[in-house]
Amino acid sequence: MSRYFTEEHDMFRKSFQEFLQKEVVPHIDKWEQDGTIERFIWKKFGEMGYFGLNQPEEYGGMGLDLFYTVIFLEELQKINSGGFAAAMWAHAYLAMTHVKVEADHNLKEKYLTPAIDGEKIGCLCVSEPFGGSDVAGMKTTAVKKGDKYIINGSKTFITNGVYADFYVVAAKTNPEKGNKGMSIFLVDKEFDGISATKLNKLGWRASDTAELAFDNVEVPEEYLLGEEGKGFSYIMQHFAMERLIMGINAHARSEFALDYTLGYMKEREAFGKTLDKFQALRHSIAEMVSEVEVIKEFNYATAQRLNDGEYVVKEASMSKLLATKISDEVMYKCLQMLGGYGYMEDYPLARMFRDSRLGPIGGGTSEILKEIIAKMVIDQKEYKPAAK
Repeated sequence: MSRYFTEEHDMFRKSFQEFLQKEVVPHIDKWEQDGTIERFIWKKFGEMGYFGLNQPEEYGGMGLDLFYTVIFLEELQKINSGGFAAAMWAHAYLAMTHVKVEADHNLKEKYLTPAIDGEKIGCLCVSEPFGGSDVAGMKTTAVKKGDKYIINGSKTFITNGVYADFYVVAAKTNPEKGNKGMSIFLVDKEFDGISATKLNKLGWRASDTAELAFDNVEVPEEYLLGEEGKGFSYIMQHFAMERLIMGINAHARSEFALDYTLGYMKEREAFGKTLDKFQALRHSIAEMVSEVEVIKEFNYATAQRLNDGEYVVKEASMSKLLATKISDEVMYKCLQMLGGYGYMEDYPLARMFRDSRLGPIGGGTSEILKEIIAKMVIDQKEYKPAAK
């Protein structure tokens, strides 16, 4: 046990590990090859309660502390499919978070409960083809007509965009007001005018990533999440969680890569001794393990503060910035330790190397995060959560 994890946490970790090995790992290579995660696994996750860890009991969740989520994220990184992991956590912590916090009771009953059960899959739609990390520069519009909003525009790099049963969509309701004119909507896939195109990616091969087009999509006014004009604040508020998630993912996959590499080094011989006896390689491992341990401890401390209700946008941005950088360096060096085998698809480092590269890009690029951190520490800018 540690200061962050109780005996109950440890029991949950062990049971989740067993579940993943039994129900997920046998299918991973097929899903990676096909680029499609079969529907049944979502329902199994739902049956086990894994999508409801931090969700209210009223809607079928478990209302557990954030360290159950930390365990969920860490163990998903240790089955060597960044794409599968992303599909699960994007559903549970990107799409569902907005429904949990901003939807009214009726929408929660209609979408949050089946999302917790694994019956409906959700995705968050913010990034646009010409915007990327520039959320405020969004072009998608939602024009009010009578008791409906008409949505027009496109979104890209949307995890679960093809699978999804519902979309949490950001759009401008008052474009002339800039980011203060942005709102969030829940859009059902059955609404007319939605089309999805699957994107072909370098890594995260198991997950479906889509470009979405909304052509005069009519959305009932009751599908507005929260208040009109507060969408940007809602997005920013939840970005802290998304960035910390990606920081936790990064330290977990780094640990997994190092564990695998150490196992390989203990068995592989060169010049009459195993690789783990060469000083240059030993010192490289020592340096990587130290960096991963430091960022992991920082991530845990930040998770504790978030769990306590603090607004940790600066710390979460730092977490993602550093952890994803460290992860890429770890993958690069660990692949090198395997020599020619590291470059072979039959060995896990090739996939891990590709999957890790998304870390400094998705959920806000490292360059954007540096500017956000610079604004906070140099310009003394304060970011505040959306008013309740």
